[in-house]
Amino acid sequence: MPTKKTAAPKKAASKKTVKKAAPKKATSAKKAPVKKAASRKEPHIKALEGAGHFEPYVEKKGEEYMNPRMREHFRQILSNWKKELMEEVDRTVHHMQDEAANFPDPNDRASQESDFTMELRTRDRERKLLKKINEALDLLDENEYGFCESCGVEIGIRRLEARPTATLCIDCKTLDEIREKQRG
Repeated sequence: MPTKKTAAPKKAASKKTVKKAAPKKATSAKKAPVKKAASRKEPHIKALEGAGHFEPYVEKKGEEYMNPRMREHFRQILSNWKKELMEEVDRTVHHMQDEAANFPDPNDRASQESDFTMELRTRDRERKLLKKINEALDLLDENEYGFCESCGVEIGIRRLEARPTATLCIDCKTLDEIREKQRG
């Protein structure tokens, strides 16, 4: 008959004194200056500033919609966006040339093909976006930028800052999306 094993009594923990780390004292290093938020900024404007692409347009009281100053603001946004996209196209071309290799392992070749396909798909979407940016720049040249192509009303500064290639006001775009849902 097997004998029961009994658990050995636990040894008492040694009573070594462990020094606790002293709390860190604040150093007298210079703190970064805190930016003051402009009064009554809307949340979407804060998001735009965080992106770092441009400063939101500040309207002056009684200012005419799509005046030369406002058109220049949107021309700058569209031009910078176009420049960034073109730089990304160049980077992709160089990346694909530099990284192209004939891997002996089929899995490595498949991964590379998958990566290249994804990059090319992204560039194709950006190519279509570049076309829209060029169309928006043409509308700026014709002084027709910022007005709904369907009903002719002002699209609005904040909507255009959020989507600089917008050609429909929010109401017409909403109706367009509803019609699209009904069709499909």
